[in-house]
Amino acid sequence: MITRTQARVAERARRASRRQWGADGIVAAVWFAAAVGVALNVAAGGLLVSRGTDVVREVGRLVGIVTAVLMMSQVLLASRAPWIDRVIGHDRALARHAALGKYAILLMFVHVALIVTATSRELSQGLVQAFFGLSSGNLWLAAVEIAAGLFVLVLATSLFGAFRAWHYETWHTIHRVVYVAIAIAVPHQFLDGQTFRRGGVAWLFWFAFYAVAFGSFVAFRMVRPLVLTANHRARVASVTTGADGSTTVVIGGRGLGGLGAKPGQFLLWRFYTPKLFWQKHPYSLSSAPHGDHVRITVKPSGHGSRAVAHVRPGTAVTFEGPLGIFTHDARTRSGLVLIAAGIGITPIRALLEHVLPGEPCVVVVRVRSLDEAPLLDEVRALARDRSADLRVLVGPRGDTWGTPDEPAAIASLVRDPSDVDVFVCGPLAWARQVEADALASGVAPGAIHRERFGW
Repeated sequence: MITRTQARVAERARRASRRQWGADGIVAAVWFAAAVGVALNVAAGGLLVSRGTDVVREVGRLVGIVTAVLMMSQVLLASRAPWIDRVIGHDRALARHAALGKYAILLMFVHVALIVTATSRELSQGLVQAFFGLSSGNLWLAAVEIAAGLFVLVLATSLFGAFRAWHYETWHTIHRVVYVAIAIAVPHQFLDGQTFRRGGVAWLFWFAFYAVAFGSFVAFRMVRPLVLTANHRARVASVTTGADGSTTVVIGGRGLGGLGAKPGQFLLWRFYTPKLFWQKHPYSLSSAPHGDHVRITVKPSGHGSRAVAHVRPGTAVTFEGPLGIFTHDARTRSGLVLIAAGIGITPIRALLEHVLPGEPCVVVVRVRSLDEAPLLDEVRALARDRSADLRVLVGPRGDTWGTPDEPAAIASLVRDPSDVDVFVCGPLAWARQVEADALASGVAPGAIHRERFGW
């Protein structure tokens, strides 16, 4: 006889397996698309060369095909498409986006270098003359040269660390130039490239890939926020400042209860005040949604988060999301360990609200002092109502992820670490330490959940 708990755990395991297949499938699809692009090139006569310069040009074209696939995959992963977010989560999608970007930019410069070298040798010109000569009378190749310049701009600001002196939104605006560069560079592949401009299957392949990647980007990063704004008409309902200095903002709007936001998820918020209207920040829900209201809690740590304390009730708000898979849906085991530090308590507190009565649950809150602990009273009340085991570790950082007086280890918190899911939210270095301890204690890698709030 299968108990309700066993059935619940089995269903969690099935969901986790499907997500892993989906995550692996997304990565495999990128390289499969690259292989298809190369195969179509070869089928159309690529690599059939008769002169030494042709070898260089054909290799350059193959590199360009792989580059185009990686670039459009980048756009798709950063599009905030719900089907991608549900499979791998917003943070992991952006991590893969960043990893592909490194290869894409490197291969783009290799592609340009090979094509320019072949042209230089063929026309007996210098490399600079050959580079600018490519675009003579050709709009699409001129777009490629402009795109290359934009890539150099973004790469230079990254390498020389200029963004460290800017507001993040300023750097992010510069980073958006990459999408413009990709949008104007890739079309030459199927609109002017000798291999694909004749039409047929190859042309349709590139056009469909381009349409899906940039269609998703436009739909989910540009159109969807406008639709959400029009439908929900969200406004700040209340703003309160806690004794610890954190600010809790309740946001109301028409039909927000139907948004589908889950405890543990975050949204990208834009408050329409003189200081904040140009910024968009990821803030987690600090409680489960109730009716047509949602709540966030923000700790002052930067220009944007400090300004949130001065937002007034009635202020218009726009948002994107909900995003992330840091939810109960990600669970794979019967037990639960929730670990938070600092303002990382916000999604942990929301997750605790949806713990079932009697469900094995340990909550660990790591704070430097009780005076700086946001939402601690609420966490204590929720833990008491759900019979959860609450540990509050107070003090400076120690040799473990706990404190010098109270060293912390997953193995000391639960009887069987292999039968628990561990949710961790807090400063990056500290969260990595918790994750390392969880793995060493015997927690399954797929049962360790961290949300990296990049956007």
